[in-house]
Amino acid sequence: MIDKLEDILKKYNALSEEMADPAVIAQPERWTQCAKEHADIAETAEKYLAYKKAEKEMNDAFHAAEKESDKELRALLEQEGYSLKEQLAAMEEELRILLLPKDKNDERNVVMEIRGGAGGEEASLFAADLYNMYCRYADAMRWKTELIDASETELGGMKEVVFTVSGKGVYSKLKYESGVHRVQRVPETESQGRVHTSTVTVAVLPEPEDVDVEINEKDLKIDTYRSGGAGGQHINKTESCIRITHLPTGIVVTCQDERTQMKNREKAMKVLKSRLYDFYNSKYQSDYAENRKSQIGSGDRSERIRTYNFPQNRVTDHRIGLTLYALDGFMQGDIGGMLDSLAIADREAQLAGSKE
Repeated sequence: MIDKLEDILKKYNALSEEMADPAVIAQPERWTQCAKEHADIAETAEKYLAYKKAEKEMNDAFHAAEKESDKELRALLEQEGYSLKEQLAAMEEELRILLLPKDKNDERNVVMEIRGGAGGEEASLFAADLYNMYCRYADAMRWKTELIDASETELGGMKEVVFTVSGKGVYSKLKYESGVHRVQRVPETESQGRVHTSTVTVAVLPEPEDVDVEINEKDLKIDTYRSGGAGGQHINKTESCIRITHLPTGIVVTCQDERTQMKNREKAMKVLKSRLYDFYNSKYQSDYAENRKSQIGSGDRSERIRTYNFPQNRVTDHRIGLTLYALDGFMQGDIGGMLDSLAIADREAQLAGSKE
């Protein structure tokens, strides 16, 4: 670990010198690249510098205690040394975490897809509730959400909704939401007060950069059509809605949120790129996913990850065994605590794996 940290510190110092070089400052592109690399390792390098300083102070304290003849002063120096030793142990653990491989997608925006599963209309209603929950959380985080496509029901539910979330570190927070979400509650249409169980599927796809996914126009089949919402709402008189089919994979994307073909096509292509990125990335990582001990953050959409129990005001995440009796606030977008707990569990699992 120390060898890795020494290499990082050398690179950090070299980049600091390079950024201060007038010749580099005169080249904006080169300086920007240096600044990015510098920022990526700054936290680790600075934490390691603090670790080295504390280590020196500890050794100095113990060394001085050995030479000190005054018992009271020697005891104080030894106490200082042991206190610094405890700090070093905590700092070492923090450094181990900082050395864990970073998820290359963590800083990316996402495309989220929510679909009603088992449960008919009740599943569609809960899909709409989840969509609103994520939008409220995004607002609290000062992220931007943009609706791409939605298939609404007459009772206000959503059979399917696709939207983007843009902002700082979006994927790092929302990537744990991929999976099957189960709801237990009394539907509004239930006259006898019985609790029903329904499911909704959530997919969180990192939005790729243009260089990540190459799409050949010959592989696309593009159809235009008129939209019609529930009960005949929002009917377009022009064929502005877009359906794009990627022939090699069979992936189909639709967009009818905008009033012009061009805008709908732009949004649809954004979603298509995300789905293709996920498709090819999942194939590449399939062997790794099968051998992974923890399912946290794996995006395994066949697994039930969370249960929302409305009669008990309870939400339980089954991957980490965490139960919160605050479902009402959770559905209002107060989901940060749960997401942080999932991130910590994921990090601890990676840390345990790195020590094996």
